[in-house]
Amino acid sequence: MRHFSFLSDEHASRLFHIAPQELSLGSAPAVLAVALGATLYTPADRPNLAQDIRKQAARGCLSMVICLEDSIADDAVDSAETNVVDTVTRLHAGSAGPRGDSGPDGDFHSDAGPLLFLRVRTPEQMLSLARRCGNALDLLVGFVIPKFENETGRAQQFLDALHLINASRGGGRRMRIMPIMESPLMIHGETRAGTLSGIRDLLQANREDVLAVRVGATDMSSAFGLRRSRDLTIYDVKVVASVIGDIVNMLGRPDNGFVISGPVWEHYSNSERVLRPLLRRTPFADANEMPLRDRILTANLDGLIREIELDLANGLLGKTVIHPTHVPLVHAMCVVSHEEYVDALEIAGKNGGGASASPYGNKMNEMKPHQAWAVQTLLRAAAFGVAAENITYVDLLEASMN
Repeated sequence: MRHFSFLSDEHASRLFHIAPQELSLGSAPAVLAVALGATLYTPADRPNLAQDIRKQAARGCLSMVICLEDSIADDAVDSAETNVVDTVTRLHAGSAGPRGDSGPDGDFHSDAGPLLFLRVRTPEQMLSLARRCGNALDLLVGFVIPKFENETGRAQQFLDALHLINASRGGGRRMRIMPIMESPLMIHGETRAGTLSGIRDLLQANREDVLAVRVGATDMSSAFGLRRSRDLTIYDVKVVASVIGDIVNMLGRPDNGFVISGPVWEHYSNSERVLRPLLRRTPFADANEMPLRDRILTANLDGLIREIELDLANGLLGKTVIHPTHVPLVHAMCVVSHEEYVDALEIAGKNGGGASASPYGNKMNEMKPHQAWAVQTLLRAAAFGVAAENITYVDLLEASMN
């Protein structure tokens, strides 16, 4: 699997200076964490779940979460669990044969994507689903853990369940977790520092079990009775932005931190606007793509583009999404620009210090302060590719959304 695999070779060669690299379930966890991109959540009770997963994989979605938590009514959990087991089992059967063979669900191959995760409610549910899925568990990367904190010992119970699951797999590929930072103890000011410190210590002690960290902005907003409109990014909601800043401060440090995903954007259809659009006209006019700009504005996606840019600026990579139309925007914004790439190459590995004008001649590159940025940028370049010179996010959006 790889990002932008739906493009023809000719189209990809025009857009990319360096194409995204091939990925598989066996790829290095550090690379997979960076490559998650737009992680699409889907309720576990959808009647055509297997078909939905295949469809989104074909459209370029590289990671999906099958959700058994907040998106499922309490009285529908049992049937949703059965639906998950049936879906995973059928998809696994369809991926067992050689490429091109047709299984019970047609052609589905785990190394063609997407990376699949289960969002579970409890450690007990996690163990039960693992047991019921049996060998089909090989199809999954791991589990998404909601409201992760260890003041009550609940986080350790999830990790204990994961260790039991991995031990039962007889030396097979390690399954991992993605904890969601959304617990009230982590949100409220009086308990935040201590709770985040405990989370950091627990995650570092179990570093090999953690793929990435996710941010639950909906629960953060709920803790204050808030909900942002389509005209605002999460960074405009100051009380929530401060929580995200503390999460990055505690868990996202480059020397020993984790990949942290951007929070969900929950708007996806047209509605009344209060503020002016956030999307500049010039890049679209320069690319002769003004109709594309109009489509983005009509679909309420200009705010999402702005928020993705702010995610990247604040140390978050990738994003939780709840609608397929969000996927191509996230991926287009994650591609490394040619300018970023040549700067990163200029800086990477030069630990002796010094400074020089950037290859583009428009900024100063400092070898020591920018070292961590360069390393992270080259990892992102491997996962999402490097845009060709003079190719902008508008060109990538046009290729992804048509």
